[in-house]
Amino acid sequence: MKSIKLKVVTSALALAAVLSFPLSAMADDAALYKSKCAMCHGADGAKIAAHDLSSAAVQKQSDADLEAVITSGKPPKMPAYKSLKPEEVKGLVTYVRTLKK
Repeated sequence: MKSIKLKVVTSALALAAVLSFPLSAMADDAALYKSKCAMCHGADGAKIAAHDLSSAAVQKQSDADLEAVITSGKPPKMPAYKSLKPEEVKGLVTYVRTLKK
């Protein structure tokens, strides 16, 4: 009986660890967006009408296209974030996807 309880507890802990990772990754993505993007795009991505991150036009762009805009910038005002790690750029794209209207 102890063996079964131990297996159940171990399985539950493993599942909790796996499920908590995406939540912490989402929190990291949100924090990165807030520190790098929200000052111009706003908390909901809609502050700049011509570059509304929640718009259908932005949301239909591929992940690769959005990653390129983040890393290369978009003149004249969008800065290039070349110092971001690839996983941070992917995280920002993932976060932008959550802004969809």
